[in-house]
Amino acid sequence: MQEKIKVLVIDDDQELCSIIERYLKNAEYEAQFAHTGAGGLNMALTGEYHLIVLDIMLPQIDGLSILTEIRKQSVVPVLMLTAKNEEADKIRGLQLGADDYLTKSFSMAELMARIDSLVRRYTTFNRSTAGFKSLTLKHLSFDTQTRVVLLEGQALELTGKEFDLLYFLAAHKGQIFTKRQIYQQVWGEAYAFDDNNIMSFISKLRKKIEPDVAEPFFIQTVRGVGYRFNQEG
Repeated sequence: MQEKIKVLVIDDDQELCSIIERYLKNAEYEAQFAHTGAGGLNMALTGEYHLIVLDIMLPQIDGLSILTEIRKQSVVPVLMLTAKNEEADKIRGLQLGADDYLTKSFSMAELMARIDSLVRRYTTFNRSTAGFKSLTLKHLSFDTQTRVVLLEGQALELTGKEFDLLYFLAAHKGQIFTKRQIYQQVWGEAYAFDDNNIMSFISKLRKKIEPDVAEPFFIQTVRGVGYRFNQEG
């Protein structure tokens, strides 16, 4: 029997949650809800989910604080909801490890499209690595079950998509990939990202793993083509 996709929604707007619940059930997702920050944090840290939809403005504990705690132990995709169309909030959420965001008021069609996309990316990559418990290189080691990466024995703090991207490149070290190929393989769908976003992910990874960001050792740029993971890595 196929595993049921579980989605946790943390939002204090109970009327909105009721609407979201109907749409999730119609899409055959298993939905769970929390209406306070404290309750949502407890569910997020103790349950197993394929996606968390998280409002920024919550009673007791705000969404950004919850996201920070989630990222200490999980790479589950997180879709942030915000009532404020402020770029600073969105940037802060993405920096803390959010995978996507929506500004209220949004259409349910757009929300479901974002949910479907994040779930598809997450489950596609997990299936592709299901047969591999670990990948060990000279300096890095990956555990695809716990989704933990060690650099010289020290655990790295990576978002879900950063783990996916780094694992993909490392598993094919020495092989050159274009930005289009990277997106299709890691995101699991037709190329829809602009080059600047791919470059942003690479830049964030380099800051976390490279001894010298100005002279990258692990993730190398092949000018005019794309990127490759160092064969000696």
